[in-house]
Amino acid sequence: MADRPIYLDYQATAPTDPRVVDAMLPWFTRRFGNPHSLHSIGEAAATAVDRARRQLAALIGADAKEIIFTSGATEANNLAIKGVARFHRRRGRHIVTCVTEHKCVLESCARLEEEGVAVTRLPVDSDGLINTTMLAAALRPETVLVSIMAVNNEIGVIQPLAEIGAICRRAGVYFHTDAAQAAGKIPLDVNDMTIDLMSVSGHKMYGPMGVGALYLRRRPRVRLTPLMDGGGQERGVRSGTVPTPLVVGLGAAAEIAGAEMVAEGARLEALRARLLGGLQARLPGLRINGSMAHRVPGNLNLCFPGVVGDALLARLDGLALSTGSACSAGSTAPSYVLRGIGLDAAAALASVRIGLGRFTSESDVDVAVREIADAVVQLSAETPADADVAV
Repeated sequence: MADRPIYLDYQATAPTDPRVVDAMLPWFTRRFGNPHSLHSIGEAAATAVDRARRQLAALIGADAKEIIFTSGATEANNLAIKGVARFHRRRGRHIVTCVTEHKCVLESCARLEEEGVAVTRLPVDSDGLINTTMLAAALRPETVLVSIMAVNNEIGVIQPLAEIGAICRRAGVYFHTDAAQAAGKIPLDVNDMTIDLMSVSGHKMYGPMGVGALYLRRRPRVRLTPLMDGGGQERGVRSGTVPTPLVVGLGAAAEIAGAEMVAEGARLEALRARLLGGLQARLPGLRINGSMAHRVPGNLNLCFPGVVGDALLARLDGLALSTGSACSAGSTAPSYVLRGIGLDAAAALASVRIGLGRFTSESDVDVAVREIADAVVQLSAETPADADVAV
């Protein structure tokens, strides 16, 4: 990794692990067959795709036949939410989600509302967690789906998946989770957690961009309406040629994550403690957004009162971090996730997301502490105490 800028935005994307790149390269050139062709070159590609399917399934406790490859988690989320709602519209027209979900989940739900589907958007508490009693009370006889993300992409909090899954199963409602920020970072088991559909993204776990997957339970079978028409690939659920190199990369990334998750999590927790402790020592007024007890190891979301996050980032040309979701880049509005946990506009605009990952070092953390603290002190000195934050 280059010395500058130091990359601290692992929730936006992770660099592709060199081991993943090595696994992918032959499938771009020497072994380039279409996995749906019946000749030997195509059959070799199909074998590689099947292996990747098994590798990803092993990471989440699924059967390989339950893995549907997509272009990423956004497509998988759209397929899960719209597909289930449209297939089961005669059974019921109600879905439940959460106010802090990823944009693609919220926008999919909004699209369904235009089609006559009722949507309940649950609030979260100040830690960013849903109230499962409230969730259970929100279910109706006509509810067909609950979609709650596993790990929030801005504040990194982990929702109580097993408890949610149990509630949904008792009510006869499908449970979908967007696990783009969770897969490869925390243990996931679709059977123990009673998850019916799960979305995964390759580039969030050191695989390539442009590939992801939807876990689709077979027993009891989950049925949905496909988004695309075509050749009927991926069990007729997602038509289109499966991109062998990308899928091979996703499988390799899943296998590496499964083998190294525990050790990597412990290392990231230590790095995060080093970063947070260093900043707290120099900036005693900073605040942590979201639960620390229920959070993935590599995430911090911090509020620096009196400082505008965008102005802070402008001073940190040696660091690559962000004020929120990359999917909301360019927006000057306060983060809806941070507003959802109760922050006012000024506090939300004063917040920065820091993402640590596989290639973050102790020296990176020490440089980040120094540069962030110096920039906050400088900006605080330049900002009048009674200045209003523009919203």
